[in-house]
Amino acid sequence: MKYVLVTGGVVSGIGKGVTASSIGVVLKACGLRVTSIKIDPYLNTDAGTMSPFEHGEVFVLDDGGEVDLDLGNYERFLDIKLTRDNNITTGKIYQFVINKERKGDYLGKTVQVVPHVTDAIQEWIERVAMIPVDGEEGPADVCVIELGGTIGDIESMPFIEALCQFSCHVGPGNFCLVHVSLVPVLNVVGEQKTKPTQHSVRGLRALGLAPNVLACRSEKPLDENVKGKLSQFCHVPVENIFTLYDVSNIWHVPLLLRDQKAHKAILTKLDLLSLGEPNLRKWKDRAEICDTLHDPVKIAIVGKYTGLSDSYLSVLKALLHASVACQRKLVVEWVPAADLEELRAREAPNLHEKAWNMLKGADGILVPGGFGDRGVQGKIIAAKYARENNVPYLGICLGMQIAVIEYARSILKLQNANSTEFDPDTKNPCVIFMPEGSKTHMGGTMRLGSRRTFFHVLDCKSAKLYGYARYIDERHRHRYEVNPGMILELENAGLTFVGKDETGRRMEILELLTHPYFVGVQFHPEYKSRPGKPSAPFLGLVAASCGQLGRLLQSLSHSDMLTHKDYSISGAPKLNAFQNGDNNKRAYGLYSNGDGVHA
Repeated sequence: MKYVLVTGGVVSGIGKGVTASSIGVVLKACGLRVTSIKIDPYLNTDAGTMSPFEHGEVFVLDDGGEVDLDLGNYERFLDIKLTRDNNITTGKIYQFVINKERKGDYLGKTVQVVPHVTDAIQEWIERVAMIPVDGEEGPADVCVIELGGTIGDIESMPFIEALCQFSCHVGPGNFCLVHVSLVPVLNVVGEQKTKPTQHSVRGLRALGLAPNVLACRSEKPLDENVKGKLSQFCHVPVENIFTLYDVSNIWHVPLLLRDQKAHKAILTKLDLLSLGEPNLRKWKDRAEICDTLHDPVKIAIVGKYTGLSDSYLSVLKALLHASVACQRKLVVEWVPAADLEELRAREAPNLHEKAWNMLKGADGILVPGGFGDRGVQGKIIAAKYARENNVPYLGICLGMQIAVIEYARSILKLQNANSTEFDPDTKNPCVIFMPEGSKTHMGGTMRLGSRRTFFHVLDCKSAKLYGYARYIDERHRHRYEVNPGMILELENAGLTFVGKDETGRRMEILELLTHPYFVGVQFHPEYKSRPGKPSAPFLGLVAASCGQLGRLLQSLSHSDMLTHKDYSISGAPKLNAFQNGDNNKRAYGLYSNGDGVHA
């Protein structure tokens, strides 16, 4: 097994996750099988209890792991399925060590950071690196490890020490360190400054790790004299210093690495020089086509965390995948749900008017998942507006539950209908707490991970978008569900639950069959969306929003998907005749034979 370690310096949020993912893409394009590990030095066992405002979205894996959003980047870029163990946290490591100590596995030894914690980290990395994640048998060829945080953080020290030992343990030719650092341009002097990177590398070397490759983040390509200065002071060959300058979309990053021969530097260090050049033709086509889209499709995201886009990162990516497949330029309108409420009209009329203008000007409306009662009334208002005005609507998790509450209030005339999450004493509970959930422990107690949904109505938009599948497997993260006791009443009033779980009592997909596109899903389809394979519900929303849904459904009804009755997918089936232009079809894997590189 070969290992590539990606570290970061100077500032957080510098792009280590995208860099690590892009390195994986380039190595995969060279013919290698790649897996990924993310190390997060925080004490939390996982990301499940962390606020989206503080840490961005919580990404959910097939096995129910609640992990850092960078694992979403890995899955999208490399088209792989990771496990919860691919995200290592300080909390997990310490819990593992303490559990061993309590069982007496250390035979009376004094348990210390070195060697017990550092040994546990190394053992964890070696074990997880051997888990196949690409659907093939046997371990991958290369494991890309990203160390979260920045060099010098106190909480990272045990991991730095463990990785120093690990580099010696695996031996020369099996370990390559890529350090991502910032090369800023000060407006006062207008030149690229190398001192931050020099200090970052000096700190890294003082801790026992020497970078083999420098990936420098900058607004523009590095000047040659700047590379020479970095080489001199950081002890890295000039040919191993690369610029990751600002680009129009992140799909260009693997191309930057390829064009600067970063793969040669990494493969040389890993003793893999016999491999050929990376084949990124389809990746290049995808990145360039994305840049050429001009006709907009405007989607309003009505949510609670609209102040931080990372809170809805996977939702944004799924919308992008779908909009590119529809040949439209995605324009997202961030609508704070609370600003749509009447209270806001009295407190801040300007914000209220702005929110309503964005909602009314949107081609489609999306209400994503979330927790807590802030902004709930605004989300209900958005669902009602979409339903009454025939605006395409997609509700995810809470967004589906919101649609049920709104329908019960407006159509069934149950004015006090609500979720017990927001009103535990409501007389008409449309949404209730799941029996198997825990009300005392928050972490890892929800209905998590991949669960199966069976279609009970085949003549619906959702079933068609999923290629007339009998069932689908999608990832969940919720602790409330639609009240089974109200289903008959809701369906008699016209709200159709087209998808249910294996028991038939848990509602998974709802539709208004007479609406142009009004869909709610209890699961989170965004987690399994890929650029070449856009998620079915998102594709339906975007296609409906730009007037292409009828043509899309017609093309799918004539496709060879109809023969795959047991077909279970993570996103929409590949489109056959939907797109215009052969080059665009090839770039996005839209032929039925699956031609295309997925990310």
